[in-house]
Amino acid sequence: MKVAFLGPRGTFCEEAARRYFSKLGTVFIASSDIPEIFRKVERDEADRGVVPIENSTEGSVNLTLDLLHECPLKVSGEVELRVRHNLIVRPGMKMGDVTVVMSHPQALAQCRRFLVENLPDAKRMEVASTAKAVEMLRRTRGAAAIGTALAAEVNKMDILVKGIEDNPNNFTRFFVIGRSPAPPSGEDKTSIAFTVPNVPGSLYHALGEFAVRDINLTKIESRPTKQRPWEYIFYIDFEGHTSEPRCVEALEGLRKKAAFLEVLGSYPKARS
Repeated sequence: MKVAFLGPRGTFCEEAARRYFSKLGTVFIASSDIPEIFRKVERDEADRGVVPIENSTEGSVNLTLDLLHECPLKVSGEVELRVRHNLIVRPGMKMGDVTVVMSHPQALAQCRRFLVENLPDAKRMEVASTAKAVEMLRRTRGAAAIGTALAAEVNKMDILVKGIEDNPNNFTRFFVIGRSPAPPSGEDKTSIAFTVPNVPGSLYHALGEFAVRDINLTKIESRPTKQRPWEYIFYIDFEGHTSEPRCVEALEGLRKKAAFLEVLGSYPKARS
């Protein structure tokens, strides 16, 4: 099994991939960006890909949403990962040695309280990713990085302080993508994309197909179609698998009301 993830080594995306694909012998392939993950799976250079889809505090990853609509791949799984930030240093360094803290801008912002209280005089340096920041410790004097425990392990660095994030309820959700759908597990979700005619009540009546069958919607979001100004694609996640009779009926009813409908995938709910 070859699994592509958003690199470099030590990212939250790699952590999610390793959690989902825990079997020995799995090969993990770092990719430079999200489109490259989709390309690797489409070209059979990887069997699966793991991509971020949304963060509980920052919202959805729009690029992933767009690519799911544009590419023929299917969502076959999901992973929910708590975003746990750590202060990472070169071996032997102490808090008093730190003069600069490096990380992705979001990570720096998510650890603001800790930095103000513990490293008020240290310079903040923004870099492309948390994993990149940990890589840079080797050649940056007096530096600490905010990153994952995996990044510290990969780069043979020390974790000076664990769990320095301000919000302990910060989670990122990842999709597992592949060329084939997932069979029903008994505890599933389905993701779809659709458009409706631009007339009064069209979205209301479309969503009614789920309400009348007591199907729970877990997410609804819109994105521009990019074809005409002010026209939108709606993305919905709901509980159930496309093989279940009530879900089949709901999708058949929606198809009659929608101008366009695409099933992005049915997949097992994330394991807690």
